[in-house]
Amino acid sequence: MGDPAGIGPEIIAKAWDARETHGLPPFVAVGDARAIERVWAGPIERIADLSAAAAVFGEALPVLTVGDAGAIVPGEPDADGARCALHSLELAVGLVRTGAARALVTGPVSKSQLYAIGFTHPGQTEFVAERYGVAGDNAVMMLAGPSLKVVPITTHVPLKDVSGLLTVELIVAKARATARGLLRNFGIENPRLAFAGLNPHAGEQGALGREEIEIIAPAIAILREEGIDATGPFAADTMFHPRARATYDVVMCCYHDQALVPLKTIHFDEGVNMTLGLPIVRTSPDHGTAFAIAGKNLAEPGAMIAAIAMAGEAADRRAQTAAQS
Repeated sequence: MGDPAGIGPEIIAKAWDARETHGLPPFVAVGDARAIERVWAGPIERIADLSAAAAVFGEALPVLTVGDAGAIVPGEPDADGARCALHSLELAVGLVRTGAARALVTGPVSKSQLYAIGFTHPGQTEFVAERYGVAGDNAVMMLAGPSLKVVPITTHVPLKDVSGLLTVELIVAKARATARGLLRNFGIENPRLAFAGLNPHAGEQGALGREEIEIIAPAIAILREEGIDATGPFAADTMFHPRARATYDVVMCCYHDQALVPLKTIHFDEGVNMTLGLPIVRTSPDHGTAFAIAGKNLAEPGAMIAAIAMAGEAADRRAQTAAQS
């Protein structure tokens, strides 16, 4: 459910309202049921066992209640809510690990509130990866919309640190995980990976920086030797118009905003964050807690709906592949 004071409870409820319109698979909310009751008057069914979720899904939103989130005032996050969000995430990860659920969809959380209670991971992506024993370099945060997929090679780090963090090994590891993930989750047999340069004009042949020559290009060469369709590095400002988007399946970006600015510009209300490189399917809406509008019935559920739909489709594809192997 994410932070109970954010818009997570509202967009989950609205997704349930839209379940038939969008053909969503049955899902269960994990968190404090009162957070949904604060912002929605629809039917809720508290369940104690996940096996009961599908049976009630047609008539009510099933909620697996976790702990006590305290007072729960929409728009006013606190430590109790952060603890509930973390416990909910931990439980949900376990449910998918045991096979009780087929996929994990995470609601938006407040990193500052989580950090205040001792959370030490950069975000939920890294937390989930650790719980599955996946090395950080092999877990990839991909943002996806109907016409664009992007991967930030470095994620939640200061911009001044990006150049020092980029290495041939990191780029190669992220690209390998991306290529495997596009095949496993989207059925793309030979994914096309286009690499954005770090510097303006992709370094202008070294005049504006040498990261493209010394780090990105050598990584691309290794990937091509392995049979991965990797191209670039390209000037980032030429990569996101419609004609360019038709030439690749994903853009590998050097830093957070290089990836997320175009994705959110083009697909703000339907962007999905999917973690590649995990043994499970994990998605989330590509937006934050939006505390300023929480509890005001203003939250758009499009990204949550897209995240649930994408999780279901990816889980189906993995199950079909496993059955055929």
